[in-house]
Amino acid sequence: MTPPSESTAGVTTFADYVRGRRAAVDEALGRLLPSPPACPPLIAEAMRYTVFAGGKRLRPLLTLAAADSVTPGGMANDGEVLPAACAVELIHTYSLVHDDLPAMDNDTLRRGQPTAHVVYGEAVAILAGDALLTEAFRVLARGSESDPASLRARRLRTLEYIAAAAGPEGMVGGQVMDVSSTGTTSAVFDTERLRATHERKTGALIRAAAVAGALMGGSSHPVADAVDRYATHLGLAFQIVDDILDIEGVQEDLGKTAGKDADAGKPTYPAMFGLEESRHLAARSIADAKAELRTAGIGGRLFEIADWVLSRTR
Repeated sequence: MTPPSESTAGVTTFADYVRGRRAAVDEALGRLLPSPPACPPLIAEAMRYTVFAGGKRLRPLLTLAAADSVTPGGMANDGEVLPAACAVELIHTYSLVHDDLPAMDNDTLRRGQPTAHVVYGEAVAILAGDALLTEAFRVLARGSESDPASLRARRLRTLEYIAAAAGPEGMVGGQVMDVSSTGTTSAVFDTERLRATHERKTGALIRAAAVAGALMGGSSHPVADAVDRYATHLGLAFQIVDDILDIEGVQEDLGKTAGKDADAGKPTYPAMFGLEESRHLAARSIADAKAELRTAGIGGRLFEIADWVLSRTR
């Protein structure tokens, strides 16, 4: 395992690491997504439009960084880990397509581009989201007869974990809680319910992305559990920063419509705690995330990803 350290700048800068890993993810996504004649041209175009419209690629970066962090020598086998990284990004992208629909947030801008239902209509946007979700599990499950039993077992555990995070116990359940909370006053929607909503809607897939990397990297159960705890704190910080940026962010930087949560009357951390206390809560969550890594002796890029989540402006 890589020695616990908050700096790996001697190897390459974090910015270079992010660029390289994003490029690897984008290349793999382009290769794995279906194309005609295997599927109709329209659905292939809509899927690629949403996947390659931009984005931070935080979740696949977490998968790759977690795998590297638990692998002796600090470099996991990309052939084994990249499918999981791509799968979590496909699931995340599907959730954005559906989240933007008129029946949900009714947003017209995502990642700086018109949303899928604006470009292709609601029916094709819904089907594109369905296709991305389904394709994610095909990517996760795909293997060969020559794969060792240990790899097949890791793949199955990863698939089960990601499925739970994406379903009614995770992201879908959180979205239901979010939809039902719109217009709810803070007196009714308390702190515990706010946190529970975000742990499912946003945090569950962030946790799954990191744990998937740890599992595919061959980590032991205690190490995977430590990565899970790290990602739980990271996911909370990510959502708090997201709530802050919805108020303070510049639309051109965000790539989506600013102020939507406040306009919709959704409970948020700034609405409950104010901006200054929300910043403190986010910083505290990042400190807790790093503490989990130090306690478990996990190093690598996960420290820098935590700093990036806290300091991001989009």
